[in-house]
Amino acid sequence: ADLRDVGRRVLVQLQPSLAAAGPEGLPEGGCILVAADLSPSETAQLDTARVAALVTAQGSPTSHTAILARTLGLPAAVAAGGGVLGMADGALAIVDGANGRIYLDPSEQDLASARAHMAEQQALQERVAAQRSLPAITTDGVRIEVCANVNLPEQVPLALSQGAEGVGLMRTEFLFLERGSTPGEDEQYETYRAMAQALEGRPLIVRALDIGGDKQVAHLELPREDNPFLGVRGARLLLRRPDLLEPQMRALYRAARDGARLSVMFPMVTSVQELLALRAACERLRAELDAPVLPLGIMIEVPAAAVQADALARHADFFSIGTNDLTQYVLAMDRQNPQLAAEADSLHPAVLRMVRATVQGAATCARPVGVCGGLAGDPFGALLLAGLGVGELSMTPNDIAGVKAGLRAASLRQLQALADRALGCEDAAQVRALAKEVTA
Repeated sequence: ADLRDVGRRVLVQLQPSLAAAGPEGLPEGGCILVAADLSPSETAQLDTARVAALVTAQGSPTSHTAILARTLGLPAAVAAGGGVLGMADGALAIVDGANGRIYLDPSEQDLASARAHMAEQQALQERVAAQRSLPAITTDGVRIEVCANVNLPEQVPLALSQGAEGVGLMRTEFLFLERGSTPGEDEQYETYRAMAQALEGRPLIVRALDIGGDKQVAHLELPREDNPFLGVRGARLLLRRPDLLEPQMRALYRAARDGARLSVMFPMVTSVQELLALRAACERLRAELDAPVLPLGIMIEVPAAAVQADALARHADFFSIGTNDLTQYVLAMDRQNPQLAAEADSLHPAVLRMVRATVQGAATCARPVGVCGGLAGDPFGALLLAGLGVGELSMTPNDIAGVKAGLRAASLRQLQALADRALGCEDAAQVRALAKEVTA
């Protein structure tokens, strides 16, 4: 989709008349834009004064377009199926972006109810935003740390302004993507040091290079794989490519030696042997640089790591659960497949049970557990995660205020009871039904 987007933009430069195919000439006052799909560049250029919501037949909730829509504050229903393309131009409809539903031919009563709900949500968002700097402390005094997922140092000010208490996930693969060469040790060092300086002493968790699956880097010349999500990615790649692992770790240890407060976590770890090999490589580099000892943690993304969390906890300093990948591996559903978008739900009881297993395994060695996947930024999902024993949540900056507000409104005992009920549900739909009780 990204490649087709670039191709269309080149064609428009060659033949400007082709630009008429884009979403232009939209009416004033807000409309629902319906399309087979939208490219990221088309979405980013939408005039939010003219577009009130998006509906696409294709796509997925984790696509670039869906993420951009959330950033723009546009309600969106994606992967809705080809039937939506038959909606009449100019017809009335209601889009519920929170639940991914579209209501056709609404009555005047339906429209009045929807508008009243929109006004209530706007007022609620304004109240929540005003309290975003307050900590997320439950009514019985338990604090849940809320951090932000960021890619680059210049994104830190926005995260802090939204109430982030640190960075729970720095995605270092963005230093490697969209360029023609691998960044060197010095370049990486400057970036990590700048990130730490922007945080002014707040915690920073850096994820080691997470390449593979849906994140491919052409200049690394990795072999083609039929099933890249099941192939050489994350820790598997780092252990096979010391030319990638060592410069990155040297840069991180140099930044720590200069005073950066940071931790490092490795993605896609599936065994104790992998973790021990990574720790040994890190200790060798640390000793060479005479750098301070850094907390070394792992991502919990595959069932093997979740069910063996007690063994991994003996060698990892902390865990961070990536719920997007964990969901696709637990349910055996490709996170990029639009036909499975509605079913690949991180609130599935099987996924929640993997989270509980991780927390229980970590507790055997008193290791902290965080979540940096998409479920952490879901207000209801965050409540369940806290009830399951997760102590740190990291998310897109725009989600922070709402998550904090939800956590402040409940006691940990209530959240634990809610989580127990969710674990006993038969499917994700039953779990989501519990959200209605919470908000009632």
